[in-house]
Amino acid sequence: MVRTPSARPDPGSGSGLLTLHEAADRLGVHYMTAYRYVRTGRLPATKVGSQWWVDPRALAGARQGTVVAGRPRAHTRQSTRAAAARRLERRLVAGDEAGAWAIVEARLGSGSDPEDVLLDELALAMRAVGDGWEAGDYTVDDEHRATGVATRMVGRLGARFTRRGPKRPSVILGTPPHELHGLPTSMAANVLSGRGYDVVDLGADVPTDAFAAAVTKAARPLAVGVAVTAGNHDRSVRAIVRAVREVRPGLPVLVGGAGIAGEQHAARLGARWSGQDARELGEVVEDLERRSP
Repeated sequence: MVRTPSARPDPGSGSGLLTLHEAADRLGVHYMTAYRYVRTGRLPATKVGSQWWVDPRALAGARQGTVVAGRPRAHTRQSTRAAAARRLERRLVAGDEAGAWAIVEARLGSGSDPEDVLLDELALAMRAVGDGWEAGDYTVDDEHRATGVATRMVGRLGARFTRRGPKRPSVILGTPPHELHGLPTSMAANVLSGRGYDVVDLGADVPTDAFAAAVTKAARPLAVGVAVTAGNHDRSVRAIVRAVREVRPGLPVLVGGAGIAGEQHAARLGARWSGQDARELGEVVEDLERRSP
């Protein structure tokens, strides 16, 4: 069970709690793997602010793959989200924006977190549309119609992610040249905005030099995020990394999406892996900020 207490755990006070990085080290896994353990209920953790804390006694269960107490309720939530995603899929393919938005509003009205609705329902519906197109169940126009509706819905959801007060550092988002799928960066922009970051979303099919230019104009740039969803864009990603490093040596370039096979693939491109979705990107960005001088 993931709980958010009102008081910050203090490892220095004898509580013995571990950061998620320390827990990952003890488990012998990558930080993002430990984070997925938390998201799936395999590793109980407490989040305070932007930091996860883990009781070392929970590590044994995570090593053995034991499902934590309370998992049936989590399973129920997942089933509910999956059912909403299936309904959204049908409305998106039909081009029924009003019907799709009614589903989203109902989920928000029931108390669902906007990030969960965005990533666990709308994004899941779009993945199902993509899978259906590849399987021949949907036509090209079905896929484009669904994408158009989903893009407008992500824009409408943007207001739900607006945070008042001082902004955290800047994150520049975009896709490589000739990568035409801009929906992942729009979703990532919402998630990062909801966490308080100053987001510069360049969209899809971004010229290499535009990334570097955006870095020079951004206030307190923290990272550049590049989404790769299809095709082989390795050469373009390497060029983006070089262009960014020329204007800001050492600035992290994060790459993720279905077109990146994992941490080692990202490293071969001179970048860091940001995971498969916007939620994982958000965790990586927050970790970068914690570790930055």
